[in-house]
Amino acid sequence: MFRTKTVEQSIRDTEEPEHALKKSLSALDLTVFGVGVIIGTGIFVLTGKVAKETAGPATALAFVAAGIVCALAALCYAEFASTVPVAGSAYTFAYASLGELVAWIIGWDLVLEFALGTAVVAVGWSGYVRSLMDNVGWTMPEALSGPDVADGFGFDILAFALVLILTVILVLGMKLSARVTTVVVAIKLAVVGIVIVAGLFFIKSANYSPFIPEAQPQESGSGLDAPLVQLMFGYEPTNFGIMGIFTAASVVFFAFIGFDVVATAAEETKVPQRDMPRGILASLLICTVLYVAVSLVVTGMQHYSELSVSAPLADAFKAVGHPFYAGVISFGAAVGLTTVCMILLLGQTRVFFAMSRDGLLPRFFSVTHPRFGTPYRPTILLGGIIAIVAGFTSINELATLVNIGTLFAFVVVALGVIVLRRTRPDLHRAFRTPWVPVLPIVSVAASVWLMLNLPAETWLRFAIWMAIGVAVYFLYGRRNSRMQKDQVS
Repeated sequence: MFRTKTVEQSIRDTEEPEHALKKSLSALDLTVFGVGVIIGTGIFVLTGKVAKETAGPATALAFVAAGIVCALAALCYAEFASTVPVAGSAYTFAYASLGELVAWIIGWDLVLEFALGTAVVAVGWSGYVRSLMDNVGWTMPEALSGPDVADGFGFDILAFALVLILTVILVLGMKLSARVTTVVVAIKLAVVGIVIVAGLFFIKSANYSPFIPEAQPQESGSGLDAPLVQLMFGYEPTNFGIMGIFTAASVVFFAFIGFDVVATAAEETKVPQRDMPRGILASLLICTVLYVAVSLVVTGMQHYSELSVSAPLADAFKAVGHPFYAGVISFGAAVGLTTVCMILLLGQTRVFFAMSRDGLLPRFFSVTHPRFGTPYRPTILLGGIIAIVAGFTSINELATLVNIGTLFAFVVVALGVIVLRRTRPDLHRAFRTPWVPVLPIVSVAASVWLMLNLPAETWLRFAIWMAIGVAVYFLYGRRNSRMQKDQVS
């Protein structure tokens, strides 16, 4: 269960003609992918919720805190992705350092994380598009608008169609995916830039006072609705004040989810040893700067206590008498979510592909397309399933599973860096995480702290999914693992 797959063997597996992915990505492509998946609903929605309920104008500091947690994990991801340039991200890294069972668990976790993330984002995209359609007098029938809108049966035809279209794009090749993402990200960044520049002219310094509002006890749920840290240690999270900033960081962390998806494309990168660290770190830095700028602008335009929770940026411009910008922001959100959805789907198919190539899932899914060099079988399978799920999904607590899954992956990767440094000190590392083991340990602690701030109900659901995964491993994966067959032979 704890046998490891050597880095050399992982790299050799990528050279098998039928199971090899086409190398076509540059550092710029990876940076675009990172920005494309990180900037989504977080920058357009979470800013208002956190400012109004938790941190006030200090929301900018909450974004900085969440960005630091991600940066600690990013440094660990960068070392692994440059040392083990193989598809699968945290799954592959765990296989090389912590063993097969841990690798399976993290792979199973990532499949859930990316699947739910893709479905939820597709539903969010559908909502923005329907809003834009309503503005020009077009109204979707309720029965085709999803369960959140329909009275009775509802199927979200827009979310369903989006996932299917993106599935086709991913099958046709990574370079095409990168080009589509580049165009969409350019539009998205232009919209964010307009928000920042235009908003500067409506800032009132009085809205920043107080920058860190006085601390207040947080109204938390009881039982499984309460944060796990409260149930375990009796810790009472606060709104506002210094501790409110850290409470807010656990919420705005949602806005950063996705940078780790860049690592899943390591095998399709031309020079992964050089470009993977650049792509991961550059995309995270760009997005953190933009998040901080947007949060400062929106809390300067309108007092934090008056901000809208559902559409803070758009409503802030309406409040200052400029509804035109509200439409521009809605358009940017709709366009931006397209790339988020595509890159999450890309990440899931690459993890699934890597697991099948190792025999932990049926090897049928590890054959690449003879012309496009993409893992077309898992892409078609998963794309079809997620499209159906998106059609029937309403946005609810399932989104928190994406968060806990990402943080769990961060913990595994950080621990893996420490272990591989001790077990394979001879490996050439094009990028080395600084201050090992101190920095990875701090990364683990920071990720665990944010996990503890999630509801106990989320932990319960996560545990159930993990238990199912362990059962699948012992019933199928362990017996069919290529490592097992190699040992027997």
